[in-house]
Amino acid sequence: MQMSFEPTFDALKQLLQPHAATLAVTQDEAGLYSLYTQPNEQYPKGEFFASVQIKKNYVSYYLMPVYCNPSLLEGMTPELKRRMQGKSCFNFKKEDPALLEQLAALTAKGLEDYQKDGKA
Repeated sequence: MQMSFEPTFDALKQLLQPHAATLAVTQDEAGLYSLYTQPNEQYPKGEFFASVQIKKNYVSYYLMPVYCNPSLLEGMTPELKRRMQGKSCFNFKKEDPALLEQLAALTAKGLEDYQKDGKA
């Protein structure tokens, strides 16, 4: 039986939606939601910020600011660290309110970092 990841996808998407006013929604379809920075001189198409995507066995949350600035990960809990795959991806099979709260804070920190660097 295939597990339904829509509730997990929706919960992770809700972490990004508040930032859609500052950033640009580039994809918003079933199982895929992406945000880029607004186009600027350095990045005429905008720069990738984050996305949520349903995969075969989990839901992936990509957060590019932590790839660009790994120091954003300092202080991350071991529980959230276990969700990481690679340098900027977090995988979830189900919702975990405590981890979603941490990821929301990390996402906000990432946007602040992008803004400080003039990317957003």
